Amino acid sequence: MHPPACGHAMPTMQAIEMTRFGAPDVLRPTQRPVPALGPGEVLIKVAASGVNRPDVLQRLGKYAPPSGASDLPGLEVAGTIVAGDLASGNPFNLQHGDAVCALLTGGGYAEYAAAPLAQCLPVPRGLSMIEAAALPENYFTVWSNVFIRGQLGHGEGAPHESLLIQGGSSGIGVTAIQIAHALGQRVFATAGSAEKCAACEKLGAELAINYRKQDFVEAVRYATDGRGVDMILDNVAGDYIPRELDTLAEGGRLVIIATMGGSEARIDVGKLMRRRLIVTGSTLRARPVAFKGELARQLHAGAWPLLESGKVRPVIHAVLPAREAAQAHALMESSAHIGKIVLAWSLCDVP
Repeated sequence: MHPPACGHAMPTMQAIEMTRFGAPDVLRPTQRPVPALGPGEVLIKVAASGVNRPDVLQRLGKYAPPSGASDLPGLEVAGTIVAGDLASGNPFNLQHGDAVCALLTGGGYAEYAAAPLAQCLPVPRGLSMIEAAALPENYFTVWSNVFIRGQLGHGEGAPHESLLIQGGSSGIGVTAIQIAHALGQRVFATAGSAEKCAACEKLGAELAINYRKQDFVEAVRYATDGRGVDMILDNVAGDYIPRELDTLAEGGRLVIIATMGGSEARIDVGKLMRRRLIVTGSTLRARPVAFKGELARQLHAGAWPLLESGKVRPVIHAVLPAREAAQAHALMESSAHIGKIVLAWSLCDVP
């Protein structure tokens, strides 16, 4: 695709926009100009768009896009590079016409998306565009928080450590379970039903705890002979935090990536000091391109071989036509899903 000649109208595309903040039905199909490219960006003809919890928060008015980002929701896509300068900042030697998946700061719910070249990865061999669209947000988040910030496998319990994942049946959860298990770490998870717990265990969790029926603190301490786990990946926060500190082993790390249970907690700082515990957290969306580009390189080296060998696979719960984005958000908010929800821009890709 090329810029229009002087006097010609800007090419347009189908997109899903938020008409206002509110319930899922504020998401409506619309026509938008194809995005202009900034320095270091490429244009992707989108085949599929991943749906994530931050998209829901943005729709509710609780998670504004970073300055300069598209107002359209959508943090990940898979598709084909159709324009952009590939001469520099191209570690994977991508070319026009190549199939890629990309992490975005917004704008993924559209037929075309602009993405920093540094945040584009080749679609792993053997994966479809639908499967590839389920990768970037979860894989970037898990690698950044579990293996870089959380140092799983490199802490006091190294080389073989243990990880507790809160919300193991979520997109983040199924990704973290599989990668940690494939890399030889001991994995525990929580989930809200027997079906979800069974799915977590099938993916590699040694034990999945139904948090509606069982205290995860007691269950984990029993399973580890009272030692606790080396790391917890937490998307709940709130009153979970003091209980999680009781679940950590000496020198353990609590990594917080969301606050679904609230953003405030009361903790015993003395316990942190005596047991050498670390409490940390992060968000990814507003991090600079250089940081995400380095994550992309680490993923390609560490996680892409696992995907291409079949040791790790994206878990797709549902594929909906892009025009049904509202239904996709309603499903996300119901928490009835296991794994990812994906929007397809071609009806041929909808089961």
